[in-house]
Amino acid sequence: MTRPLVVGVDGSDGSSLAVDWAVDEAVHHDIPLRLVYASRWERYEAGVPSEGTERPSERVLAEHIVASAAERAAQRCPDVKVTVDILPDDAVYALLREGDSAHALVTGSRGRGELTGLLLGSVGLAVAAKAHCPVIVVRGDRTGLAGGHERILLGAGEPVTANEAVRFAFREAEARACVLYAVRAWRCPAHEVGNQVALGEVARQHEGEASALLDALLGEAMAAHPKVEVRRVTAEGPAHRILVDRSAAADLVVVGARRRHGHVGLQLGRVAHALLHQAKCPVAVVPQTE
Repeated sequence: MTRPLVVGVDGSDGSSLAVDWAVDEAVHHDIPLRLVYASRWERYEAGVPSEGTERPSERVLAEHIVASAAERAAQRCPDVKVTVDILPDDAVYALLREGDSAHALVTGSRGRGELTGLLLGSVGLAVAAKAHCPVIVVRGDRTGLAGGHERILLGAGEPVTANEAVRFAFREAEARACVLYAVRAWRCPAHEVGNQVALGEVARQHEGEASALLDALLGEAMAAHPKVEVRRVTAEGPAHRILVDRSAAADLVVVGARRRHGHVGLQLGRVAHALLHQAKCPVAVVPQTE
């Protein structure tokens, strides 16, 4: 059975943008859409005596949110199959469970009730840091959200975190008929440089290593997706800054994240964390399980 694209909805503006983006994504991949609202309202409503047959206010709100989200999705593309569900559970735990049988999870950058000063809401951050399926946090400007750049940006990390991300990025580029920019950042440690001549030699060495790593990472996926146009980029500097800057000209930035068995904390590297808070386009965090 085809796995759906699961969207966490909560009635916020960020949630609405996530629904719009997810509808377009579902069209690209020809997959169904599942809209989920989760809240532990029964914990708070259970002790309140009901009057007659009146339904709990949170349940009414939940039904309104998922119905509005479904209507929005249908208006954007009537051909996408949409199902909805209301889950009486913590939003993070509910979405993580949904991710076990999802093509990917999609959330907005901030949810209903989040402080406006936050760069990323707590639900989106926790889901991106723990899920065992790809998580897309929808953020960015109008052009990027609409896919107007026709460019996928891949942050090529270490093989231990990057292989699944590479495959995901190629699938996205192929489905969207986009150019894939694979970026590998490199640094020249100060202790390795004694003079200007040494600086040039060391820099060329590090750049060559970055280029070789890109070749190794991309080779298999390029063979599997020969129609995808790939641009290899090696750039000197901090990876998180380079990718944040380049995200302004991309429709999606893809990075990997390690998932260690038995580890219960947040599992996000510095690059993924920075992109989730600062990227100028939607961010896909793709887990690599050890």
